[in-house]
Amino acid sequence: MTAPGAAPEATAASLWKAHTADLAALGERARLRSLTPRRGIDFASNDYLSMSSSPRLAAAVQEAIGRGVPLGSGGSRLLRGNDPEHEVLEAEAAAFFGAESALFFSAGYAANVALLSTLPQKGDLIVHDELVHASMHEGLRLTRATSVSAAHNDPQAFDDAAREWRAAGHTGRIWLAFETLYSMDGDCAPVADFAEVARRHEAIMFIDEAHATGVFGPNGRGLAAELDGRPDTIVLRTCGKALGCEGALVLGPRVVRDFLVNRGRPFIFSTAPSPLVCAAVREAIRMLADEPERRERLSALVRHAENRLTPLGALRSGSQILPLILHEDARTMAVAGKLQEAGFDVRGIRPPTVPQGTSRLRISLTLNATPGDVDALADVLAEALR
Repeated sequence: MTAPGAAPEATAASLWKAHTADLAALGERARLRSLTPRRGIDFASNDYLSMSSSPRLAAAVQEAIGRGVPLGSGGSRLLRGNDPEHEVLEAEAAAFFGAESALFFSAGYAANVALLSTLPQKGDLIVHDELVHASMHEGLRLTRATSVSAAHNDPQAFDDAAREWRAAGHTGRIWLAFETLYSMDGDCAPVADFAEVARRHEAIMFIDEAHATGVFGPNGRGLAAELDGRPDTIVLRTCGKALGCEGALVLGPRVVRDFLVNRGRPFIFSTAPSPLVCAAVREAIRMLADEPERRERLSALVRHAENRLTPLGALRSGSQILPLILHEDARTMAVAGKLQEAGFDVRGIRPPTVPQGTSRLRISLTLNATPGDVDALADVLAEALR
C-alpha cells in the first residue's frame, strides 16, 4: 500500500509493481498469456468452414462499397448508427433461421451479457450449465435474478434445480441457459431433453449456438434449429466462427428484440457494428444454404482426424473440436510449443478457461487444413507426447 498523500508517481509505481508481481506469479505457474501472431497450419481458429477468406465474402463487401455502404456506423443504433444494412441483415437472418425477429450485436460476448443481465427479472431463477462461456457468467454476475449452476449437459440436474426452487415457494420465471456445442470439450448438448425440461417448468431457454452454427443442422442452422420460432426459445448465433465474419445475432420473439433495444445496456450504449460487416454476414448466410459441400468436407475431415488423433489421447467429441487433456499446465504448453515449432498452430488451454487440472490442447478442425495436414500433425504429436 502507498501512504496517503503520496505523489502520483509513487502511487502509480506501487500499482504497476503489484501487477508485475501478479504477472510473474502467472508465469511461474505456466499460465502467463501473451499475444502471438498466427502462423503455421490452422488447428486453432474457429473458422471451421474456411469462409473468412472466401472470394464470395470479399465480393459482397466490394459490392457494398460500390453502392455506398459505409465502413463505420457513426453511432449507436438508437442514434444515427442504424444503417439499412443492419435492418436488412436482421430480416434475412430471422427468415433463414425461422425466428420471429433478430437483433445484431457487435460480438457474442456483448449479446450474452445483454441477454442474461436484461431479460430475467428480480424473483426469477436462471439455471445454467456449469461450463457455459465466460460471457454468460458476466451476464449472470449482472443479473437481478437468482442463478444456480447445474451439472454439465445433465437435463435431470436442470430439472432438479427448478423443482427445488419451486418447492421452496418461489413463483418467478425459470430460465435455462446452455450451449449446444462446448468450445473446450467439443461435446454437444441433448437439446431435445432440455426443451422437455423447459416445457415441464414453463421455462424460457437461452441457447448459445456459437460453435454449432454453420456446421450442424439443416443448411447449417445449428443443433437447435427445430426450436427456432418457439415463444420459449432465444438463440444466440455468432457470425465470427463458421460464418467467417464477426458479430452475433440474437433470434427469438419480437418482444425480446424490442426489450433489448429499450433495456439492454450493452446494445444501447455501444456503437453499432459496421454496415459492411452486415453485408458480409448476409452473404455468409446465403453461402450456408448454397454450399453444403463445405459441411460435408468438414465432416469427413473430422472422421479422419478422430481415427488419427484419438489413439493419441484426443477425445472423440463428435464435433470439429477435439480436446487432448494433458492435465498439467507446464506439460500442456510444452507440447503445444513443440507442435508450433513444427508448423502446426495448436494452442494450449489452461485454467481458468478450463477447470483446474484439465489443461489441454484444443485441436480445432477447419477447412484451412487437409487430411494430409492431420496426418502430419498426428506424427509430430505422437513424438511430442513421448
